Amino acid sequence: MTRFLLSALAALIVAAPALAQNTGLKRLTLREDLFGWEAVGRVDIADQGFCTGVLIAPDLVLTAGHCVFDAATGAPYTPSDITFSAGLRDGEAIAQRPVAAFVPHPAYSATAGTSAANVRHDAALLKLTSAIPSADAAPFPVADTRAADVNVVSYARDRSDALSQQRVCGILGRQEGLFAFDCDVYFGSSGAPVFDMSGNRGRIVSLISAGIWNNGQSISFGMELPQLVDEMKTALRSGSGVVGQDAPQTQSRRLRVGTLNSEGSGGSRFIRP
Repeated sequence: MTRFLLSALAALIVAAPALAQNTGLKRLTLREDLFGWEAVGRVDIADQGFCTGVLIAPDLVLTAGHCVFDAATGAPYTPSDITFSAGLRDGEAIAQRPVAAFVPHPAYSATAGTSAANVRHDAALLKLTSAIPSADAAPFPVADTRAADVNVVSYARDRSDALSQQRVCGILGRQEGLFAFDCDVYFGSSGAPVFDMSGNRGRIVSLISAGIWNNGQSISFGMELPQLVDEMKTALRSGSGVVGQDAPQTQSRRLRVGTLNSEGSGGSRFIRP
């Protein structure tokens, strides 16, 4: 564990509110379980592993910034090696699209590790080769929150074949654009959307970036999103920092996909202190 995240953790937990009782993970096995969560999907990175991602527009997927970089070299992946499978469960996706281009947040550094500053900017936008109709998978809005409790929907190691939902977990604290959560996430949960469910429909308030185990408990970190997403959309429109170009459109729905190596480098950076 780096001293940066340890100090961030200490600062956040000091201000932690009293938390509601966490609910356990629920596997979204049946089609009716998945209803309303179709826009959350698995981001597969060639044979390197996977992350979790979420549609914020019919052709834009939000995920963690470190998911689009090779952890060993710090080099960005080739966009065509990345695929988004919306609502993937047991090898079947609501919709699947290759990635045409992506842009990490300009303040994220693939070589800077898990410093608080880097986690604060650990986000990327993936531009799909073609839009996924909102009737199939309705995108979620991005918003700020002052809630104490949140909801996380994610894939992870040992549960990579279907989404799991934790209906209630807590915000341990927030400081200078950084959140700490006590949600049940693990390797592969990088990029998993954290939702404020206080309105009529969930709003994405953060993404899972990294975490630690503390006395057997998973404590994860994420970032405040609204300004980051606006800045990445601007970069995508201008071409600044964008990796790749628009690829030929590929239309496919309810595809069967194989299981990737869940030990790959695309997962959350969980490390023991």
